[in-house]
Amino acid sequence: MCPITRKVKTVFVLSTFTFFFFDQSLLSAFNYTTFGYFDVRSLNKVLDVYTGPNGLLRSGNVLRPWLFVDSSTIDPQTSRRLSVAVSNCLLKEKKHNRETPVILDAPVSGGVLAAESGTLTFMVGGLEEAYFAAKSLFLSMGENTIYCGGAGNGSAAKICNNLALAVSMLGVSEGFALGQSLGISATTLTKIFNSSSARCWSSDTYNPVPGVMEGVPSSRNYDGGFASKLMAKDLNLATKSAEEVGVKFPLTSQAEQIFMDLCNQGQGTKDFSCVFRHFYSGKDET
Repeated sequence: MCPITRKVKTVFVLSTFTFFFFDQSLLSAFNYTTFGYFDVRSLNKVLDVYTGPNGLLRSGNVLRPWLFVDSSTIDPQTSRRLSVAVSNCLLKEKKHNRETPVILDAPVSGGVLAAESGTLTFMVGGLEEAYFAAKSLFLSMGENTIYCGGAGNGSAAKICNNLALAVSMLGVSEGFALGQSLGISATTLTKIFNSSSARCWSSDTYNPVPGVMEGVPSSRNYDGGFASKLMAKDLNLATKSAEEVGVKFPLTSQAEQIFMDLCNQGQGTKDFSCVFRHFYSGKDET
């Protein structure tokens, strides 16, 4: 189970909601609950949850939960197709004047640090009525919840956020590596970045240089963060989405290649900020 999902589990157990949790396989919990929550790591596993041999939509198209929330990071096109598929099912019992279930795509942002502190941001797409019904759920484990519009828009927002995050991490790491080569310490550059126009989350909250900031993956050999292989996966989703709508994506494409290279070098499970050390050959701050 991923760190963010573990946080979700902890919060819900302590909240007024009663939920059953699963990460990769369905349980029989849906016979006893009116809500369903998913957070699955890959597109294939998401599809297996819904349309696989034992999937949600293989139960005769009659479902008990009226609302499903999916925080998996997948492409918006798939989110929209799943929304249609779920809405084509029937409810065992009419809920909130509805005869058909509904699903929200609600990926999260903020990483493991935000999950641990309860400050996650939820980006939500789907029926607005369902969003307001689920809003207290989101706020029970996160600090921000933003309605993005119709089905698939939450997924679209997430991949746009992550491509911007990847590119900013590369820019910050490249700046630090160049600065070190020119004789400027990363600590000094961090002070400059964070008090001027280069300031961003990758510099002031998630600094990639070991020895500069405590409590972040770079301070623990890049363990315990957002894996490089997951960033590569999300960038691939962004690349494919850009291709489908005809948008130029040179930075996304380059970033995807860099993180794929990291994975091929055996760094796939390390936090994506390890790009500073393993791609730019940056040095630890001593």
